[in-house]
Amino acid sequence: MSNKVWFITGAGRGMGLDITKAALAAGHKVVATGRNIEKVAKAIGASENLLIVKLDVTSASDAEAAAKATLERFGRIDVLVNNAASFYAGYFEELSPEQMQLQLSTSLNGPMTVTRPFLPAMRKQRSGRIISISSTAALLGFEFCTAYSASKFGIDGWMEALQTEVGPFGIETMIVNPGFFRTELLTQDSTQFADLKLDDYSERRAAQEAFWTGANGTQPGDPAKLAQALITLTNLDELPRRFLAGADAIQAAEQKIELLQQQIAAHRGLSSCLAID
Repeated sequence: MSNKVWFITGAGRGMGLDITKAALAAGHKVVATGRNIEKVAKAIGASENLLIVKLDVTSASDAEAAAKATLERFGRIDVLVNNAASFYAGYFEELSPEQMQLQLSTSLNGPMTVTRPFLPAMRKQRSGRIISISSTAALLGFEFCTAYSASKFGIDGWMEALQTEVGPFGIETMIVNPGFFRTELLTQDSTQFADLKLDDYSERRAAQEAFWTGANGTQPGDPAKLAQALITLTNLDELPRRFLAGADAIQAAEQKIELLQQQIAAHRGLSSCLAID
């Protein structure tokens, strides 16, 4: 998998920047994208193997132009990394419909919008790998994360179903469920709190906002190590369908499995007798 063409969203900072640097260091060609190409260029530095393209993942025209620029420059696409995300934190009743839509537009519809214009080229090549950065919030529903979880549960479902559709063309998908990594997701640039304030949530809201604000910069996961793990995984003959990134992600997955097993056992008899007589 050396000397492949990577396309990375949200490449100017956080995890996207680490993935970009790791891919370049491994000898790959990289299309690095972001809404502000000057900031992306400054963060990454110069490289003959680098193409920087403006991309707002919510814009279909941006995505189509970025895919066209990639194929014109490098002639193919091998690894597409859907990384760009935002975080609208808050209780569902306090999140405005507009905030819910903004979360879904960036973190769910965004990867779909970016992936769509690359699929014809991948089908023609009969190859290609689509990696979407999801979250442990796609495995378990966390308090104060209804909007974020909705987008990430959606990403996981879309990716699993997409694999069944594009697999026959030699295209592979991989969901990445990171735990707490020290990225920029919890900075003021990426995290927005709910617009509305309801008295019944006041005490819990204050505790949650303090937790999420205080967590910024203290997360245990190293995004540079995760970036290198992605390089390792893309060097395999076959991608795993899912990669749990971090010991806390494994713990969350095991907790979900245990909960499902408990629920199956508790109501197996009722569940099993619902067929038409």
